[in-house]
Parts: sequence; C-alpha cells; structure tokens
Amino acid sequence: MEINIKTVDGITVVTIVGEIDGRTAPDVHRRVSAVLEATSKILFDMSQVQYMSSAGLRMLLSVYRQVSGKNGRVALAGLYEEIRDTMSVTGFLGHFPTYATVDEGLAAIR
Repeated sequence: MEINIKTVDGITVVTIVGEIDGRTAPDVHRRVSAVLEATSKILFDMSQVQYMSSAGLRMLLSVYRQVSGKNGRVALAGLYEEIRDTMSVTGFLGHFPTYATVDEGLAAIR
C-alpha cells in the first residue's frame, strides 16, 4: 500500500494505492490523522483502490466524523463501482460527496 498526501489550494488530497483492509486501514488513518489538525477539507483519491473491507469503511467514517466536527468536508474521487455499490448499500455513501476525478472533486470543494 502507498499513501501520498499533498495540499492543493488548501485542500488535502490523500491518494491511496492498493487495498484498504484490516491490515492497512490503521496506517491510512494514522497518516490522515496527522494532518487533520491543519485541514478541514480532505479529498480521498480512491482511483487506485480496487478493494476496501469494512475496516476501510470504518476508517473513512472516523475521518468523516473528525472533519465534520470542525465543520469541514470529506469527499471521495474515482471510486471503483464495486466499492461505490458497497458504500451505497451500507449507507456510507450518503456521508461523502463523490466525484469521478480528483479535478472534479477539487473544483467542487473549493
């Protein structure tokens, strides 16, 4: 798994490459938590995540709660259809605006 974090126009873009499961979700959460104090807008680039377990869903919900508590925004870009379907069925998708690309997400969050 690879996690890249950068800031674009005041928005933290978290690009994840690989699977998010019980083994990797804590690493993602730890890395994202390290920047939560400095940001209120996070865009997850999920275009290179082909699998996400329930641990990944819990991690996203945890980040959502932390950022929402500061009146911030969390959005997702590039979701694979299977992950989108799972998030929709479980009700998670209702918490996150989703965009086809990172550029679309950045434009909407600004």
